[in-house]
Amino acid sequence: MAGQPIPIQAGQKSWLDRSLSLFSDVHAGEGVTVVLMMTNIFLLLFCYSVIKTVREPLILLGGGAEVRSYSAAGQALLLMGFVPFYSWFASRVDRMKLIVGTTLFFVICIELFVAAVAAGTSYIGVLFFIWVGIFSVSLIAQFWSYANDIYSKEAGDRLFPIITIGMTAGAPLGPLLAGQLFGQGVEPQLILQVSAAVLLASLLPYMLVNARARRAAPKGTPLAAGGGFGLVLRSGYLRLIALLIILLNVVNTTGEYLVSRLVTTQADAMTVADPTFNAEAFIGAFYGSYQFWVNVTAFLLQAFVTSRLVKHRGLRGALLALPLIALGGYAIIAAGAGLAVVRWVKTAENATDYSIMNTARQLLWLPTRREEKYKAKQAVDTFFMRGGDMLSAAVVFIGTGALQLGVRGFATVNVALALVWIGLAVLILRRHRLLVQPAARDIREKTA
Repeated sequence: MAGQPIPIQAGQKSWLDRSLSLFSDVHAGEGVTVVLMMTNIFLLLFCYSVIKTVREPLILLGGGAEVRSYSAAGQALLLMGFVPFYSWFASRVDRMKLIVGTTLFFVICIELFVAAVAAGTSYIGVLFFIWVGIFSVSLIAQFWSYANDIYSKEAGDRLFPIITIGMTAGAPLGPLLAGQLFGQGVEPQLILQVSAAVLLASLLPYMLVNARARRAAPKGTPLAAGGGFGLVLRSGYLRLIALLIILLNVVNTTGEYLVSRLVTTQADAMTVADPTFNAEAFIGAFYGSYQFWVNVTAFLLQAFVTSRLVKHRGLRGALLALPLIALGGYAIIAAGAGLAVVRWVKTAENATDYSIMNTARQLLWLPTRREEKYKAKQAVDTFFMRGGDMLSAAVVFIGTGALQLGVRGFATVNVALALVWIGLAVLILRRHRLLVQPAARDIREKTA
């Protein structure tokens, strides 16, 4: 059952509605809720970005890059327990108690890590890294579950591209603040306290939006019984989405490996040519510029392209944009492109992923049932996403070891995976159309 629309007031658009219409089609009375939702996802991404910045020195100084890589397996294993627990909790409370309970749980976790970091607990960097991997994906998945619950498909198609602007804006500002605090000598545990305060603040927009929304079920009614993994496995549509998420992450993470390999190779070559060359500064400057342009491009795409693409090309245009860019980009790399070209190929891929593809992924859930929006989405956006990261690590391990692949070889593998990705997207679009048609027919009958 799709979510019920936010109640709106008939009449002319307010100044806020008209201002937001610059980005998409906003109806009269919708602007306030859209801004609250944008603020909500902005706070969540800002909080995660601060925590992510704190995570790096803790894991690298406490275990090194290899331990950081291996910790990804710990995330997937822990998610196998977290997803069923989340489903169990969701079946016993209404949606606001679910959101408040989950948020407070993570705030308590932050405070426990603050105490552990201050006490110098052994292996805290590894434990914190694993926890952050769960924290980040689960809270973002929960936000989009809520958005899918309160918006109808028609409203979601129009408004999700605007709401996601808050996501692309929050991502770069968190590291900026955390970096400034680190530069001033502020201790990691104090920076974590900032993230805890921001996370608590994210509950206010939820409560304000919930007061304006019509519930998709009677007040206090929890979700139907059933676990997230079971819901995914029983639905052909959701299984395809899970496979898509896995494939997306394999291609993207393998692409990031190519960038790292080329940057490292160039730094090593320049060090050999000039022993005084500062390789660390070169790599840091490269990634600083690279991430900056990824974030700027993602914001511009989200603000001015995504909503128009969805409006004129529908879900098909949004869902196929990223695999088509990946296909063309890795074909260029496979032909022998150097670091400069690879950088801009990955910039285009990542920016499209963070904007257009991220919106398309949320639109896929609009025609699903409520328990699927909360429980199955939590499984797909956490366990299956991290599963894609683990599979990419296996691809790199086999490719560098048994197959002795170079950059062009890995790019060729990604070309093949991108073709499979496009095929999966086409199958999902067909299933999505079948889900939407009955709902559209019911709306026509009610308004006839």
